[in-house]
Amino acid sequence: MNVLGLNAYHADAAAALVVDGRLVAAVEEERFRRVKHWAGFPAAAVEWCLRDAGIDLADVDVVAVNRDPRANLWRKAAHAVRHRPDFGLIRDRVRNARRIGRLEGELERAGPGGRTFGGRIRRVEHHLAHQASAFLVSPFEEAVLLSLDGFGDFSSATWGVGAGGAMRLHGRVYFPHSLGIFYLALTQYLGFPRYGDEYKVMGLAPYGKPSAVEAMRRVVRIDPGKPGFRLDLDYFRHHREDLGYRWEAGAPTVEHHYTSALVELLGPARAEGEELAQRHLDVARSAQARFEEVVLEMLRRLHARYGLDQVVLSGGAAMNSVANGKVKRETGFERVFAPPAPGDAGGAVGAALVAWQEETGGRRPGPIVHSYYGPEYGRERLGSALDGAAGELTAARCEVREAADEEALCAEVAGRIAEGEVLGWFQGRMELGPRALGNRSILCDPRRPDMRDVINAKIKLRESFRPFAPSVLRESMADWFEVDDDVPFMMKVYEIREEMRPRIPAVTHVDGSGRPHTVTREANPLYYRLIRAFAERTGVPMVLNTSFNENEPIVNRPEEALDCFLRTEMDTLVLGTFVVTKPRLA
Repeated sequence: MNVLGLNAYHADAAAALVVDGRLVAAVEEERFRRVKHWAGFPAAAVEWCLRDAGIDLADVDVVAVNRDPRANLWRKAAHAVRHRPDFGLIRDRVRNARRIGRLEGELERAGPGGRTFGGRIRRVEHHLAHQASAFLVSPFEEAVLLSLDGFGDFSSATWGVGAGGAMRLHGRVYFPHSLGIFYLALTQYLGFPRYGDEYKVMGLAPYGKPSAVEAMRRVVRIDPGKPGFRLDLDYFRHHREDLGYRWEAGAPTVEHHYTSALVELLGPARAEGEELAQRHLDVARSAQARFEEVVLEMLRRLHARYGLDQVVLSGGAAMNSVANGKVKRETGFERVFAPPAPGDAGGAVGAALVAWQEETGGRRPGPIVHSYYGPEYGRERLGSALDGAAGELTAARCEVREAADEEALCAEVAGRIAEGEVLGWFQGRMELGPRALGNRSILCDPRRPDMRDVINAKIKLRESFRPFAPSVLRESMADWFEVDDDVPFMMKVYEIREEMRPRIPAVTHVDGSGRPHTVTREANPLYYRLIRAFAERTGVPMVLNTSFNENEPIVNRPEEALDCFLRTEMDTLVLGTFVVTKPRLA
């Protein structure tokens, strides 16, 4: 059975294909459209997934969407009576629900092959799709489930238990209360207005002090005696007003969610581009601290209620890797799993898996060990891209050659990284989710104290406070970090051993932590061999790894990799076994 999953008409639009219960392809629309967090119908992602599997729409049995407008209808009606939201807010909700109802026409336009779709469309409740995208591909037979995000189908959080192939959700937090909205509002208050900027606040937080945490406790309160929370709605606008969630040319935008009451509580909001003051750093730290307090207390209560040692996290809030890294130490859970795409893009995967289970009675697929479900390009295609850029490469005085084999490639690349080069690494299938995990990565030496500033200034052109992460051999994790754990998708932050911090300053955060990506031979043999070659040369079993992009979505096609390489001060580009080098400066 072929099931096509969709996250549509929302930011991070994506498609995923499940064949006989196995995830075979998944990709975000932004990787084709070249607009971050692209919103709308994921036509290019749908077309690629079907072509990759060698099928067309007529071969798809079910299309599953990670939204169900019919969910929680009584709650929606009660909210409308109680809060009397403005007409624009209601109009937008109705318009979006209608879009979900017009999928057939969009599918016909997107599908390759010219044959029509004759299957069924299934609407999967938003948080059930989140939970499925995580638990059904987790390594756990049984686990507590917690999903947290902004909103989806009138809920912002759900919890319950997964066992075997079954998921039972026992509790929810309903609109208008949301930890995702809390963090969004504080992100906007701190002068980061673009959709998806929350990670900047997480990166800024270690530079501040939690001096405003008492104020944050007034903004979001923990429910007494149960795993829930409530916002003080005096500080928020989203429950009454149309905040203009729109997308222009695919780019999602949203107006400020906070009210003047938050400004009265915390002081003047920072304007976009305004110099960061210590007060802003302290607000970031306090917002992160309160977020952690609420999440960790929820998890402590869930651990006490269910008595299980495994927990699976999903929803956009599960991308808060700092909070994730504290779960094992502070909640009683011994094992923690978050998938490579815990947010809305991953909901396409979850919707497809739920629909497959409901249609077939199948249990669940095996656990995933990697995130490489996107497009790949063979040697001939890579060579064609190089030929197409020959004029630009010649003008830049670049040398292009091919390594003799993968062993020689890894040895050369390890040497170049050890010599201080910044290197683009383009291999195999593209990653699903927000993290580059060794197939669309920029790599360099974690030992160099200046490397973070070099990358931020010459390649990424981004804020100097944002940290970088290490890809580390799994067997070396315990030697370098305080916690020995699997982190295959870079979703947890852990303390780096104090004695090791001076050896890897480029990936050590200001508070002594790091966000590791553990690499195994099973998940990515070539990347593993590269890091092993670097370790043999330097004694350090990791490389600095950041996403292959420059203020754009992660590169997808080799042409995009070449363009990024040529317009930045990157030293070397590796496309498969092709090595492209710029002339060394004297």
